Amino acid sequence: MDLIDDEGQTPGTNAHEFTVSEISGAVKRTLEDQFGRVGVRGEIGRVSRPSSGHLYFDLKDDRAVLAAVTWKGQAARLTQRPEEGLEVIATGRLTTFPGQSKYQLIVDQIEPAGEGALMAMLERRRKALAAEGLFDPARKRPLPYLPRVIGVVTSPSGAVIRDILHRLRDRFPVHVVIWPVAVQGQDCAAQVAHAIRGFNALPTAGPVPRPDLLIVARGGGSLEDLWGFNEEIVVRAAADSAIPLISAVGHETDTTLIDHAADLRAPTPTAAAEIAVPVRAELAARLAEAGARMSRASAARIDRPRQRLRDLARAMGRPGALTEAAGQRLDLNGARLAPALRARIAFARHRLTAAPIPSLRDFLTVKRHRMEAGGAKLRPALLRRIERRADRITALNERLTASLARLVATTRRAIAQQGTRLDDLSRRLTAAPVRLLSKHGETLARLDRTRQTLGYTETLKRGFAVVHGPQGLVISAAQAAQTPEMQIEFADGKTVVRPVGAPKPARRTKKPDQPSLL
Repeated sequence: MDLIDDEGQTPGTNAHEFTVSEISGAVKRTLEDQFGRVGVRGEIGRVSRPSSGHLYFDLKDDRAVLAAVTWKGQAARLTQRPEEGLEVIATGRLTTFPGQSKYQLIVDQIEPAGEGALMAMLERRRKALAAEGLFDPARKRPLPYLPRVIGVVTSPSGAVIRDILHRLRDRFPVHVVIWPVAVQGQDCAAQVAHAIRGFNALPTAGPVPRPDLLIVARGGGSLEDLWGFNEEIVVRAAADSAIPLISAVGHETDTTLIDHAADLRAPTPTAAAEIAVPVRAELAARLAEAGARMSRASAARIDRPRQRLRDLARAMGRPGALTEAAGQRLDLNGARLAPALRARIAFARHRLTAAPIPSLRDFLTVKRHRMEAGGAKLRPALLRRIERRADRITALNERLTASLARLVATTRRAIAQQGTRLDDLSRRLTAAPVRLLSKHGETLARLDRTRQTLGYTETLKRGFAVVHGPQGLVISAAQAAQTPEMQIEFADGKTVVRPVGAPKPARRTKKPDQPSLL
């Protein structure tokens, strides 16, 4: 049995006894005081992303491993997400975790350790996405020859959009829809991906025209500036785009992953505009040339048969030679025609004289019977024809009534819509002058208050005064001593004073030829 003295120490030792919490707290304070905020360079090892949103990963080199953690709120603000195998510089606060008796780095900033690390990560990402088939040439679609609407994803304030619009206006003016995004920084990737998917989600007949072609553009920059276009969400959005897409990111020597996923890569934003549309003057020249060729072909198509006809006509001989024999036969038969005609008339007269002539009554009776029989057949046919016409008129009347009803309904709806729009415009027109007058009134009141505040009269109200002399303002005691008479201006008026010991003002003498002013 050990003996313990009155101070709680075991005989034979001077070591102080700590509780586990005390020693853990002392180690935590010592570690945080000694190191505080540090930057650690190393390779990212195991990466864990639990459902809580925190990030747990290891920083390691060839001899040691350091546990690191990034809390949920800080993880959302990281410019570089931790990826296994990436060499980085992690900055944060070194502390301990008493629950497992270990020390760890609370990371709030991660930066790649040089361009080589970025290139290595970029190459790994490129191979992984290429393995999924996102860069397959078979996925790429041909660009429309003459797009009616072009969607541009870029910054609205840079020189890139001005160059694109200027080049489109010079070559072939088209309708351009701009989706403004950040082209660098941590918000770049999310905004660019959202813009590409937003253009694809536009309806064909919506208020905003759906583009026939997309251009994702940005000027040149460093690898870090262009990194947003290497993010996976941007590459997948470009690969999933149903609208043909041109990538115009950076200069000709800059290459990003969106260039591989796009349907076509342009070396510069200006070149993207040149690729998107043809030159209108060249199209007009080609059209004029095609028209001239068509005119020449049409003329040649007519001239060749005409010449062929002339050649054949020369082989047929003289047309008069073909009709001379026929004319001679006509003259011969014409001489025989008069005697034959007289003989025919004589023969018909003889037959008429010898044949019995039926009575006129019998002739009329036969004709009447034929007419009655024809009339009996004609009446039913006429009735049937009238019925068919009546049925057709009835059908046309029904169709006309239905069309008229639809037209009336459409007109009423249009009138109601225009009335609603007119009422809305009237209310806006009535409210606009009131808002404008109110705004101008407030501006005038602010200006008046500023004028009053800056004026010296407000200063007079706070107990100050302005001294006037015959030669202007009196600004010193020496000047006041030499002034015979002064006016002191207060906030509520002026008063005349004379300094003690000052010379009296000279009395004015009247001139004989002038009236007195006193």
